[in-house]
Amino acid sequence: MLRSYALTDIGRKRQVNQDYIYTSETPVGNLPNLFIVADGMGGHKAGDYASGLAVETVVEEAGASVEKNPVKILDHAIARANEVLRERASENFALSGMGTTLVAATCIGRFLEVANVGDSRLYVAGDELVQITEDHSLVEEMVRMGGIGREEARHHPDKNIITRALGARDDVEADFFNLQLQTGDMVLLCSDGLTNMVDDETICRILKNGRSLKDRVEELVDTANQNGGRDNISVIVIEPLADEASYEESH
Repeated sequence: MLRSYALTDIGRKRQVNQDYIYTSETPVGNLPNLFIVADGMGGHKAGDYASGLAVETVVEEAGASVEKNPVKILDHAIARANEVLRERASENFALSGMGTTLVAATCIGRFLEVANVGDSRLYVAGDELVQITEDHSLVEEMVRMGGIGREEARHHPDKNIITRALGARDDVEADFFNLQLQTGDMVLLCSDGLTNMVDDETICRILKNGRSLKDRVEELVDTANQNGGRDNISVIVIEPLADEASYEESH
């Protein structure tokens, strides 16, 4: 049996929360469950409108899809969300230039299907914390090309420049990842308001501290705020094989 907990927080510096999260432990159409984090961008209210509209469209499209393949379901839903954002932006000048990241996941038994556009992330925490998604950002491209190191990237002044987002262009390309989960693994979806403020080692320690999911998620958000809270912070933590882990602990 799967368990999850989610929280979004405005942080310490922002006037508006442009993040939007969605969780469903029960089926959404032919997906057995669905978890999404989106981090909007755009002037004043456009960013929070973009993230909310994108997530609502993905959920609606996934729920209506007759497809069985989760990659096809999510790919179509993300493409449709991109179209909707482009349409709304063209109709309303105040929404011009809006866009959003989006990372989505569904757990199918021991398998995890992940879709990603932008620099919101999905990690799996087993013995260590492993980033599954790859950021679509200028800094990440510099790391891949060998121009800068991973630690330098964490504090680079161009960190917020992303190279792919929903709403940015007429076509959007999502990355997809499929992996097999191990008993005891935890899945983390988050916006960069967490990862820019809290290092991987601390995130992993908090995730593996054995308290309730609610306590762990709240501690992640509190730690990001204590470290400056410069952005909105969104966190979803999933225990996909929660019943197996508790069974092993009791035997």
